[in-house]
Amino acid sequence: MAAVSFKDATRVYPGSDHPAVDKLNLEIGDGEFMVLVGPSGCGKSTSLRMLAGLEEVNAGSINIGDRDVTDLPPKDRDIAMVFQNYALYPHMTVADNMGFALKMQNVAKDEREKRVLEAAKLLGLEDFLSRKPKALSGGQRQRVAMGRAIVRQPQVFLMDEPLSNLDAKLRVSTRTQIAALQTRLGVTTVYVTHDQVEAMTMGDRVAVMKDGVLQQVDSPLALYDKPRNLFVAGFIGSPAMNLLSGKVVDGGVQIGDYVVPVSREILAKAAGEDEITLGIRPENFVPAPGNDGIAIDIAVVEELGADSYLYGTRAGLSDEEKLNAPQLVARLQSRHPMTANQTVRLQPVTEALHVFSNKTGDRIS
Repeated sequence: MAAVSFKDATRVYPGSDHPAVDKLNLEIGDGEFMVLVGPSGCGKSTSLRMLAGLEEVNAGSINIGDRDVTDLPPKDRDIAMVFQNYALYPHMTVADNMGFALKMQNVAKDEREKRVLEAAKLLGLEDFLSRKPKALSGGQRQRVAMGRAIVRQPQVFLMDEPLSNLDAKLRVSTRTQIAALQTRLGVTTVYVTHDQVEAMTMGDRVAVMKDGVLQQVDSPLALYDKPRNLFVAGFIGSPAMNLLSGKVVDGGVQIGDYVVPVSREILAKAAGEDEITLGIRPENFVPAPGNDGIAIDIAVVEELGADSYLYGTRAGLSDEEKLNAPQLVARLQSRHPMTANQTVRLQPVTEALHVFSNKTGDRIS
């Protein structure tokens, strides 16, 4: 096992005028589960492939442990990769698939079989060792791909969206298995996904990327509670944070006909800006009495039993303005008699309010 270090690692594809990954600096601790997350094209898979040796590093360096592996071929990096499409040999049994890399390394047959059996027990695959991949479900195939990585006993596991081919229910159960397995094995793991729920539930820490640039690295809860900028705030959380731009007035920020209280200290950090953005998590709205709170025209109500989700837009907008206005989502913990096509007033919980500069996009609260 080993720590992983990216130092100003940059990848520019031929013919491109900007880097796919731009000066990535990231330290991954020994035994840590690090998740790289971001929208399509943000550079997360390229970063993983640079670490694997499948992409050239045009500038900067990458270390695994105390070795600089920037220019080493993949086979000399002591890593094992799990792909999205399993990449199993269809003509081989599960046992042969799992032990193939060891066979190529001339590991003795007895040792090979011992390591394959140990991995199969870990993954609940003992009864499937003599089967071919076509006789397995998608979840079982993905476990075989995991087993193939485990038997190699590498310093680092690399996982590139390994759950994206599975159905929703299987994804949930498999991601808990992977997280538990990684904790048990203690192997440094770098995991790429576009699914921020996956990132939040699996990673010790999460690195959020956008346009090849690292935006923030932190624990899942810290990313949720203290996003560094508007992008991280809008990306982390499901449903997403409500982001409302409002006019700076005495005592707070005006949204529609309501002034959301914001302290003078925070407003002072936005000196010179006429408008700033408020971030409100769906669960941080509460029904407001009288004319307090932000007026919202409800379009849809989703009753999920314990919770109700209200979807709508700020009240007082024309039909044309509503098309371009940000959708507002509120999650109410208890049951309220609210229906579609109704106007309600909801108050943000002041202590949980996020405030962002419109000029820089950075958090100022």
